[in-house]
Amino acid sequence: MGSLYRRQLSMTIQLKTDIRKQAIESLQRYFDLNMDDKLGNLQANALLDFLLEEIGPSIYNQAVNDAQNHLQTRVQELDFEVHAEEFTYWSKQKKRS
Repeated sequence: MGSLYRRQLSMTIQLKTDIRKQAIESLQRYFDLNMDDKLGNLQANALLDFLLEEIGPSIYNQAVNDAQNHLQTRVQELDFEVHAEEFTYWSKQKKRS
């Protein structure tokens, strides 16, 4: 579909509770290993919220684009994979005789 049909969605990217917990733990671990200061729970939550709001849509858009490209490729291959021979009645009749 062209850009004329594209609808803007206003959405908030949210993570499930267990995924969010893992993301916060990962951010805190990263800071522990690579930064001079520790990252507390409030700071990690704020950083994660910022990343989801600021960068999350770009990641989401790229994933949708990748999925569209994959599906378009599969649809283009469909005529090769699913094809029925046309006008075969008479050739079948000839073989039966």
